[in-house]
Amino acid sequence: MRKALILCFLFLYAALLSLIAQDDPLWDNPAGNSWAANFKTNILISSKDSSLQNMIFFEAEGDKPQPLIISLHTWSANYTQNDPIAERVANLNWNYIHPDFRGAANTPQSCGSKFVISDIEDAIDFALKNFPVDKDEIHIIGVSGGAYTALVSYLKVNRPVKSFSVWVPISDLESWYWESWGRENKYAYDLIKISGSADSPDFSDLRARSPMYMDVCPILHKDSRLSIYTGIHDGYEGSVPITHSINFYNRLILKRGANRKKIVGEKEIISLLTKRCNPEFDKEINIGDRKVHLLKTYKNITLTVFEGVHEMLPDVAIQSIINEK
Repeated sequence: MRKALILCFLFLYAALLSLIAQDDPLWDNPAGNSWAANFKTNILISSKDSSLQNMIFFEAEGDKPQPLIISLHTWSANYTQNDPIAERVANLNWNYIHPDFRGAANTPQSCGSKFVISDIEDAIDFALKNFPVDKDEIHIIGVSGGAYTALVSYLKVNRPVKSFSVWVPISDLESWYWESWGRENKYAYDLIKISGSADSPDFSDLRARSPMYMDVCPILHKDSRLSIYTGIHDGYEGSVPITHSINFYNRLILKRGANRKKIVGEKEIISLLTKRCNPEFDKEINIGDRKVHLLKTYKNITLTVFEGVHEMLPDVAIQSIINEK
């Protein structure tokens, strides 16, 4: 009996460790909704379907126009999720919104849908109407599932956004389904629900929701800065392989007019995946306290592969906006 209890305990412990490793508790943890008193909640009426959509916000003090930060919650969370950049933004006296955009990505109405795009536009419009916003300083930031939505916003949201700070994004939902299925984590089941199927995903629907397959408008956000960051160990220590960032960067710059010599080549991708370092990149470049393994830039689009896992470096994200002002 005692032996059976010990074996049961070890099995449960192993399962718990597995879930922790797979589900990225730091950057996709929906728990935690404690916000400082200077952050308020508002309810918007959706311009798309008249549903009620929540958001948390901070309004800059004074009449002087200040930047607006749109921070996007992660895959499994909603607008109440704690946000590591929120207090940093408030301390700078910038405007801040944390919209819901249909909550966790596990329904057909969520995950890059027309409703999500409209909800983000509605939240920006609310801030522009009610807060002292510098219209030339609107910035979108997202990590993990929020970074996926940031890429969708770059391609779809028709508002004057100056910069997009995108950390460890998902760009290809079809590929991510198989990657998640192979790891036996919950995201595979979320993707089935998103595509409205009972037991297997509708891959045509997942492709339609994927930034990798979305049209790139030649005008929309062509002058905006897009900064994509990926931790080199993600996919090993995290749920989103670095190929999601690299492949999207490659496709986007080709669509923006680059020649193929500017992309990250197949051999270089394989080397990064297998070595998890880059001996060929001998430049001494850091972001924050992290070594950079690869830095690629085409016009105002940047890809940074840094020493890290499935994460965002909040101080780097905020400092990059300060540097642009």
